[in-house]
Amino acid sequence: MDAKAKRQRFKELHESGTFVIPNPWDVGSARVLEVMGFSALATTSSGFAASVGLPDQHVTLDQLVPHVAAICEAVDIPLNVDAERCYADDTAGVTRTIELLAEAGAAGISIEDYNPATGALDSLDDSIARVTAAAYACERHGITLTGRCENHLYGFADIDDTIERLRAYKAAGARVAYAPGLMALDDIAKVVEAVPGPHNILALRKGPSVSELASVGVRRVSTGGSLAWAAYGGLAAAAKELLDEGTSTYLDHVVPRDIRSQAFRA
Repeated sequence: MDAKAKRQRFKELHESGTFVIPNPWDVGSARVLEVMGFSALATTSSGFAASVGLPDQHVTLDQLVPHVAAICEAVDIPLNVDAERCYADDTAGVTRTIELLAEAGAAGISIEDYNPATGALDSLDDSIARVTAAAYACERHGITLTGRCENHLYGFADIDDTIERLRAYKAAGARVAYAPGLMALDDIAKVVEAVPGPHNILALRKGPSVSELASVGVRRVSTGGSLAWAAYGGLAAAAKELLDEGTSTYLDHVVPRDIRSQAFRA
């Protein structure tokens, strides 16, 4: 599919049912996930940052854009981009980021309301202005915009404020609502009921299963950086065995040959 077809397909995925959108951190992981049968992918800010030796929120836009372009070129399914705050402090900068990611081939883009520079969420008025600018730019390209409320990732566990923000972002033009960090199924159900969908929910170790999320109306389930950290965890465990024991039983858990032959191709 070309970029236009991927964007249309991504919109269609949100129209009914529940789908899982895992987050690869490089071209190889993206191809593996495509071969495994997922219908769409999403970048991960923390996973990509780790792949270039940086902590989360330290990747630059100049690093992100070629990363997005490489994954879009490598797979034949839609890619949603974790664009953090869209790498800008004003609406003109937000628009510029959207344009660059559109050119790179993004089918979807998410925008966050947490500002690492201040250690707090942006004001609601500022966040609405930023989402409005992003939505306008995304609409020109047929890109699905996700408005994110970061309350629950940073200890601001106020469901009412989360609902107010998500409703405002939807009214400002965001197609998808997303509050990462929500864990209790009752809280998720409350947000889904109060805010027009579709909704994305982050899969968490002690959170609800995909089927439970589907039962309360969640449309999209993402993994964030967890697959990347699981992969790095496997690397560390294998390296520790080799270093401490001198054995290589970790080879029992390599990617199956049939998946490798399909994913890693010229």
